[in-house]
Amino acid sequence: MSTGYLLQAVSWKNVHIEDGFWGARLQVNREVTLDYQYERMEETGRIDNFRRASAKKKGKFTGSFFNDSDVYKWLEAASYSLGTHPDKKLGHKVDRLIEEISGAQENDGYLNTYFILEKEKRFTNLRDKHELYCAGHLFEAAVAHHTATGKTSLLNVAIRFADLICQTFGSGKRKGTSGHEEIELALMKLYWLTGKNSYFTTAKFFIDERGKGFAGGDECHQDHLPLSEQPEIVGHAVRAVYLMSGAA
Repeated sequence: MSTGYLLQAVSWKNVHIEDGFWGARLQVNREVTLDYQYERMEETGRIDNFRRASAKKKGKFTGSFFNDSDVYKWLEAASYSLGTHPDKKLGHKVDRLIEEISGAQENDGYLNTYFILEKEKRFTNLRDKHELYCAGHLFEAAVAHHTATGKTSLLNVAIRFADLICQTFGSGKRKGTSGHEEIELALMKLYWLTGKNSYFTTAKFFIDERGKGFAGGDECHQDHLPLSEQPEIVGHAVRAVYLMSGAA
């Protein structure tokens, strides 16, 4: 199987934005938005979900089943900021949050705070529960964090979970694909960083599973036809962009 590709994205570390408009927006993001978002994650129980999963706190999962993804998206954004504008305070906050995430990971590498507290439901509703979607945002955050800092603390967490997913899904293994795409492009980012071929083959597997009814068989989930037979991009816009990015 060829893994060659004609185009490569320019690394964000090689891009320097000096424009007045975007420069000002990025400054607000660094100085205000990231701190505010972190406070909201604490206030809404998103970080506490990891503490509950690691048994640091008692109680049930709080919020929507996809809440883990918001924590990972924040980590990805914070990592981009650290990569262009090092900040000890932000770096320390990122390190502490990664410790909370790492502490919630199960022995086999599984990590999703909604399902850790209800283990029997793991991988039982890929269409609706955003399980692989959340995993994908963890992987993207891990790649960004490693690229920005050189650290492997979050990358090691992501690799353990990615390896479990690759061991679980694929040809001759479990069938299925995610209702909300994201895992595809995230596995490709891990592949580009690590060179581990199983990430490439599993990303391709999830893409090739579309059109078989595993994600509902409808246009909203881009599951009405195999991707190679879809004449136009239809359905949920965000999902479509993630899918096409992973496929490209």
